Amino acid sequence: MTKTAQSVAGDVKDIGLAEVGKRKIEWSNQQMPVLQIIRKRFIKEQPLKGIRVAACLHVTSETANLAITLRDGGADLVLCASNPLSTQDEVAASLVKDYSIPTYAIKGEDNATYYAHLNAAVDHKPQMTMDDGADLVTLLLTKHAHLVPDVIGGTEETTTGVIRLRAMAKDGTLKYPVIAVNDAETKHFFDNRYGTGQSTIDGIIRATNLLIAGLRVVVAGYGWCGKGVAMRAKGLGADVIVTEINAVRGIEAVMDGFRVMPMAEAAKIGDIFVTVTGNKSVLTGDHFDKMRDGAVICNSGHFNVEIDISALEKMSSGNRVARPFVQEFSMKDGRRIYLLGEGRLINLAAAEGHPAAVMDMSFANQALSAEYMLKHSADLKPQVYVVPEAIDKQIAKLKLESMGVQMDKLTPEQELYLASWSEGT
Repeated sequence: MTKTAQSVAGDVKDIGLAEVGKRKIEWSNQQMPVLQIIRKRFIKEQPLKGIRVAACLHVTSETANLAITLRDGGADLVLCASNPLSTQDEVAASLVKDYSIPTYAIKGEDNATYYAHLNAAVDHKPQMTMDDGADLVTLLLTKHAHLVPDVIGGTEETTTGVIRLRAMAKDGTLKYPVIAVNDAETKHFFDNRYGTGQSTIDGIIRATNLLIAGLRVVVAGYGWCGKGVAMRAKGLGADVIVTEINAVRGIEAVMDGFRVMPMAEAAKIGDIFVTVTGNKSVLTGDHFDKMRDGAVICNSGHFNVEIDISALEKMSSGNRVARPFVQEFSMKDGRRIYLLGEGRLINLAAAEGHPAAVMDMSFANQALSAEYMLKHSADLKPQVYVVPEAIDKQIAKLKLESMGVQMDKLTPEQELYLASWSEGT
């Protein structure tokens, strides 16, 4: 465990990387005006004063600015990584050294270290949790149930985590209220579509240096993340194919100009495969058996279960690292299949994740949801709640103002018309 001169606990790769990390944090802060506004208010009002917060999030420069905002709002915060490959080591070092925020995160950490870091966050005896994938909540509820009575509430950042939490709530396992930050319009419309769309393509290009134009890109899942990936791949000149299990999303993809077909058919013709479903075994041995020589497969869903890597290993005669974050599997018939980022989030494994301007809104939702949870926890049950509409609209308004964008307002006559029923044809 790393100790600094300030005796701040944490476990980071190299504290000497802090100077580089601080510059990255400051650069991202310039692109996060909404969070800046919230931070200024938090400094004055101290809405989280004395509250122990355990946050399990991707440790990036954008997350660092959320952590600093929470700290400046009075929170007693400990941060750990929510994915073994998503940490920016220089940012983790700076959070410990420059901002005195205990941080447990190392890029490439093994499974044992990952859970040691999760346990370090739980050892903080949190009164509030912030999760990205619900690993922290799950560990707290299953292994540290004695700490649960002190937990006021929590927030969840991503689709996968919200699905897990709603399953917990349904079977009575969830023991405290959680706000689904992911479901805020200013989160999933923008973070999932524009953030995941751009950063996923960025990760693929950084890892492979492939020319996307002219390639057949298969996008598994046409939720908000899939829409973003498909849109950006199309913009770069790709022939985009979508696979889906939801008829409404399938017809939407068709009307958006994409071919839709089963993965069994897409596997025969695709050049690059991107899974963004939040489900397991989306690409399996049956699909690998049909893929062309040189096929590239990657995942941008939260967990590395969407690609059946064990099946790929069994089907191959061997594998090697072809490039950083590119693993070449030699199939027994001579074909090669390339797995990116160990099947983990390619946008964070091989790139830097979402742009700061996008995370500005996501983390504004996190900060304001934490404040809301503390104010209203007595009225909330152990369920999953959506972000209040007033918070969502406030964040959108602040974002537009920061961009210099103005909008029309309803006149009194228009407001009366919309509120009445008597005026017809």
